[in-house]
Amino acid sequence: MSNRPYRIALNGYGRIGRCVLRAFYERNAAFNFEIVALNDLADMASLEYLTRFDSTHGRFPGEVRVEGDCLHLNGHCVKVLRESTPEGIDWRALGVDLVLECSGVYNTRAGGQRFIDAGAPRVLFSQPMSGAADVDATVVMGINHDQLSGAEQLVSNASCTTNCGVPLLKLLNDAVGLDYVSITTIHSAMNDQPVIDAYHHDDLRRTRSAFQSVIPVSTGLARGIERLLPELSGRIQAKAVRVPTVNVSCLDITLQTSRDTDAQTINRILREAAEGGPLKGLLAYTELPHASCDFNHDPHSAIVDGSLTRVSGPRLVNLLAWFDNEWGFANRMLDVAEHYLRVAHHA
Repeated sequence: MSNRPYRIALNGYGRIGRCVLRAFYERNAAFNFEIVALNDLADMASLEYLTRFDSTHGRFPGEVRVEGDCLHLNGHCVKVLRESTPEGIDWRALGVDLVLECSGVYNTRAGGQRFIDAGAPRVLFSQPMSGAADVDATVVMGINHDQLSGAEQLVSNASCTTNCGVPLLKLLNDAVGLDYVSITTIHSAMNDQPVIDAYHHDDLRRTRSAFQSVIPVSTGLARGIERLLPELSGRIQAKAVRVPTVNVSCLDITLQTSRDTDAQTINRILREAAEGGPLKGLLAYTELPHASCDFNHDPHSAIVDGSLTRVSGPRLVNLLAWFDNEWGFANRMLDVAEHYLRVAHHA
């Protein structure tokens, strides 16, 4: 086996793609791979500008410049491709070990297979797939990443909300049992909403101005959690609302437990998991009087606000967990990519 760093390409350079690349450079020493190429239809001037400056995460930490078809980042050339289809790129000729599919366009097995047929050895998707059969594995870091065998070609990194919710539900189901779960996602505005009312989406609520209303939207969170925690199948409901903020979201989680409990017990379980064990670095815990903007650029999958834990009667629990829906998820993409490549090359 070669000792060279693994080679990664990004397909799609929107919010998640740019956050993945930026997080890689902020954490460069942590990974045994390099980002060698990105594919996006935007012009080079826009790619350079939006890499250098980000309204949410600030300036890029280092050099950014364009030379020919290379985006130079801290002296390293990332080759820029501008193809509208996976077949337009010879992934094999690029020598990539993994494509990070960050466009959000491909969410079926047929769509993923297009990358494989064009020479990509494996693909990690930045979105949940349409169905469980559309992917070889759906991974939430810290929960089931160790089940990857290395033989998988199509892997999903689930969603930002799933990465936030699944660790909490797994911990509490193991500790006190969960009979029923109801989750409300309170999520920052996204680019499938217009700034002002416009013909923008077939979901009529998403035709309304993102920055003038709290807007209910559909969510597949319950289905996504059930894929990861099948023992809770049929016992989870979820809804979501978009709120007029640019970044950072939270889950408001209501649980009916199987055994009597109290707020102190729930908080102890979550605090201890954040301080040690497999979720350290992925889960955080606080009791400070925070607002959402305090968690901008926070790399954790979930930050439990223990000051807001409530228990009604002996078994009705309510929690609130914050997450940076861009930065936390982008960091999980990198963590899963590192683990995926390691097991794939030792399989």
